[in-house]
Amino acid sequence: MLSGSGSCCGSRSLFIYCYCRRHGSAEPELFIQPSWSSQASRMKGSRQTFLNLFCILWLLLLLKAASSSPLPRGKDPRPPSLPFGLYKGHTCVGCVLVVSVIEQLAQWHNSTVKAAMERLCDYIPEKLQGFCYVLAELYGPHIAELIDREMNADVVCHSLRLCKQDPGQPLCHLYSPPKVGLNTAIRKAKRIMKTSKDLKIFMGFSSVCAFPLLADLCEKIQHVLRNKLPFEDFDGDKFSTFPTLRGYHWRGRDCDDKNTTVYPGRRPDNWDAKSDSNCNGIWGVDPKDGIPYEEKFCKGADSKGVVLLGDSAGAHFHIPPEWMTVTQMSAKSFANLPTAFSDELDWPQFSEITGFLNSTIGGWTDSLYLRLRKRNRCNHRDLQNISQNGGSSGNLLSLIKSLARNQLLDNPAIVIYATIGNDVCNGERDTLAHMTTPKEMLSNVVQALRYLDSHLPNGSHVILTGLVDGRFLWDNLHDRYHPLGELNKDVTYSQLYSFLDCLQVSPCSGWLTPNETLRNLTSERALQLSNVLKEIARSEKFVNFDIFYMDFPLRKTAEEWRKMGGEPWQLIEPVDGFHPSQIAAALGTSITWQKALHEWPQVLGKENPFNDQIEAIFKDQGGH
Repeated sequence: MLSGSGSCCGSRSLFIYCYCRRHGSAEPELFIQPSWSSQASRMKGSRQTFLNLFCILWLLLLLKAASSSPLPRGKDPRPPSLPFGLYKGHTCVGCVLVVSVIEQLAQWHNSTVKAAMERLCDYIPEKLQGFCYVLAELYGPHIAELIDREMNADVVCHSLRLCKQDPGQPLCHLYSPPKVGLNTAIRKAKRIMKTSKDLKIFMGFSSVCAFPLLADLCEKIQHVLRNKLPFEDFDGDKFSTFPTLRGYHWRGRDCDDKNTTVYPGRRPDNWDAKSDSNCNGIWGVDPKDGIPYEEKFCKGADSKGVVLLGDSAGAHFHIPPEWMTVTQMSAKSFANLPTAFSDELDWPQFSEITGFLNSTIGGWTDSLYLRLRKRNRCNHRDLQNISQNGGSSGNLLSLIKSLARNQLLDNPAIVIYATIGNDVCNGERDTLAHMTTPKEMLSNVVQALRYLDSHLPNGSHVILTGLVDGRFLWDNLHDRYHPLGELNKDVTYSQLYSFLDCLQVSPCSGWLTPNETLRNLTSERALQLSNVLKEIARSEKFVNFDIFYMDFPLRKTAEEWRKMGGEPWQLIEPVDGFHPSQIAAALGTSITWQKALHEWPQVLGKENPFNDQIEAIFKDQGGH
C-alpha cells in the first residue's frame, strides 16, 4: 500500500514520480491501491480509484481489444507468460497505432514529435494523464529520434522490442517497408537504441502486471472480466447501481442494492403496494380504488425481459475512429475513454438487443429491449446483456452462468443466442483446423439450452441466430483506407488485415484475407453451423421455453441501408473493420422485430392497453 509511506515524490518509482511531478500531489490518488473489502462503504470509496487504474491498464493495449480475437477454445490455453489474454501481438499493434498517431499529430499540426506527444497526453482525461506522461518520458525521446530520422511506426516498434519476430516467422509490418528494406531499417534503429539505459527499466507493455503496484489490481480486473458480473453489487443479486464494470450498462439498474429480493425482472412482491420490488418504476396504491398500480396495469400483461447470450457484436464492440484520426482529434474525442475502457470497449447501452440510451457514437439506438418496453411499459429495466469479446458456443457455456433469473420468482424472458462469428473466426495460421465442427456446435448449444431450461421461468422463449456470412467484410472494405491511413493515404484495410494476420491476432483469418478460397471455405463452415442451429430449433423440445431460429440479417440490413441512400461499408465498424456498426445494429433490430411480429407474435407478448396511464402517472419510471 502507498498510504502512510512517505512522500511519493521522493524515492518512488518512475510511475509515481512522473505523476506527482506534474500534478504536485503528495499522495497520488491515481495509484492508491483499491480497497477490496466486502463492506459497502469501503468499496464505494475505492470505486473511482479502481476505475482509473482499470482504464490505465487497458489503455496500454488499445488495439488488443481492437482486434477482438476470439478467446482460446477449451483445449487451447493462454500463454502462461502473459496476463489474461494480453498476447504479444496485441502489444505490437498497440505500439504501431500509438506511434502512428503521434507521427501524424506532428505532421498535421506542423509541430515537433515531443509537442505531438504532449498534445496527445493533454487530450486524455485529466485523471488518466499521469500514466500517459510516464510513457512519454520513457519512450518519447527514442520515438522522437527515430521519427526524426524518417523511420516509420513499424521500425520504431520493432526497435523498441514491442514488436518481435518469432523464429521462422515473417517480419510483420503495417506500412510499406522503407526503401532500404525493413530489416536494414530495424537494425539501424536498434543500434541507436543500444545506448538507452532507462528504456530497459520498462521494456514491454505486456509486463505491466509484473509491477508490485499493479499485480494485485490485475488479478482483481481479471476476476471482474472472467465472471462477467458487476464489480459493485452490494447485495449479490447480479444487478448494480453503477453503470460500467459490468454494471447497469449491461443489466437493468438495481433500485435497491442493499436488498437481494429487489431487482429488475422479478414478479412484484405483494403487487408492489408499498415499494418497487422489480425496479420497473410502477408501485404504490391508486387512492381512488385502493388497487395497487402494479396489479392494475401489469397483471396479465405478459411481462417479460430480454437476455442476450452473445459475443463482441452483441456486446457492441466499438473503438471511436476519432481516437486515431488526427484531423478530428481533440480533448472531446477522448472524453468517453474511461467509460469505454471500463466497459471493455463495448457499448451495450447502445446495442441491437439491449440498448436503452441514445447513441453517442454515431447512428441511432434501436433495440429489442426498447421495443418490448414500448409495447409493454411493465418491462422497464428488464434486460441482461451476457456477452463477451471473443464469445463462441464453447466459452458461452461458462459465460451463461452469470445469468440472473429465478424460475419461481421472476418473469419469463426472451433469450437471444447469438454467437455470430467466433466459431469460425480465429487468428491461427491453420484457421480451418481451429474452427468449431458441426458436432461440437451441436454439443455446445444443446448443453447451453439445457442449462437455460433449468433456470428460465416457464413461458420463456429462445431465438437462435445463425452465423454471419463474413465475406461481406473483405468485399466492401479491403481497398478502402483505414482511419489511420486517411491522412497520407497509406493504410488500407487489406494492409491492416495482413498485419493482424501476420501477428496471429486477426479477429478472423478466414474472412479477412485476400485468399478467396479460404473466405469461401470459412463461409461454408459458418453455413454448416447455422444449419446445426436450425435443426436444433426444429427438433429439440424443452420444458420451460419454445425455440426458434433466424438467419443473421446482414443481407437484409444492407438492402435496407441502400434504400436509405447508404453504402454497405458504412455497416462495418471503421476502426476494427470487423464488427457491425451502430447503423447496422439499429437496422438489424427492425428486421428482427418484424420477423418476430409476423412469424412468432407470442414471443413479443401483447401490447399493454395501460401504457399511456403508466406514462402519465410514473413518467420515465425512474429512468434507466
